[in-house]
Amino acid sequence: MDRTLRYDIPPEMIGHKISEFLRSKGFSNQNLTDLKKMDHSVIIGGRWEYMTYRLQEGDTLEIRIRETDVSQKIPPVELPFPVVYEDEDITVVDKPAHMPIHPSMKNYENTLGNAAAYYYREQGKAFIYRCVNRLDKDTTGLTILAKHMVSCSILYDAMTEREIHREYIAIVEGEDLADEGTVDLPLGRKENSAIERMVDYENGEKAVTHYKVLGRRNGLALLLLKLETGRTHQIRVHMKAIGHPLIGDFLYNPENTQMERQALHSYKLCFIHPITRKELCFMAPLPEDMAIWFPEWKSLLI
Repeated sequence: MDRTLRYDIPPEMIGHKISEFLRSKGFSNQNLTDLKKMDHSVIIGGRWEYMTYRLQEGDTLEIRIRETDVSQKIPPVELPFPVVYEDEDITVVDKPAHMPIHPSMKNYENTLGNAAAYYYREQGKAFIYRCVNRLDKDTTGLTILAKHMVSCSILYDAMTEREIHREYIAIVEGEDLADEGTVDLPLGRKENSAIERMVDYENGEKAVTHYKVLGRRNGLALLLLKLETGRTHQIRVHMKAIGHPLIGDFLYNPENTQMERQALHSYKLCFIHPITRKELCFMAPLPEDMAIWFPEWKSLLI
């Protein structure tokens, strides 16, 4: 993947090293190390410069990112890859159900990574797979792919600082919830399970979920959920803990067979673009298998 970034130098950065300026733009130490290994990656006035060069008035800095490697362990496979937004730095995808984010021993050719590898191979572009915000295999909705090392580093930092904001839609059992509420229960691994999580008051990590009821029908409730924290299976475990598990959740509500997967959709995603610094916000409509329960909300949620 090739990308050239151009920067005019503001007065306050005159006299600073190029490395200092790039760190102020969110470049990581690893980014700087990788750039040093690329030919003609740091350019001032047409000259290839060292990171120690001190910026001068009137300088324009070009950073040329040239990534020729591909994710060798991710075979390209023609799979659904619904692109919601794409530019030179990121791709936002509405991930389908039954699709893991990353390949594994049991899921080697049916993942979002395989779909991305195929999508970019067909365009003749080298692409290293970098998924920023992960979703469970059977959770649908919005996720971000970083298209080069710099956008990836900046977005990972944003995730760590909780600056990527997500909202989810879920369908749960039971209509007897308050119109809105907050679940504040610590979560940890379930003993003897590598996958399941549980409420763990002694060793669990803080987890907070806010919910609002959007609709009630036939013993079910449609919820809008916002997370303060991003623990594994947080929504699924929290809703089960208050007596309203997600329908179709084979792990936490195995008796319910109203859907073939947990009724959970990453509906809204807002974040600051890693390069342009503009605020971006995207919404993905309810998938068909959830919309059949509350059809009036399919068009209202976009």
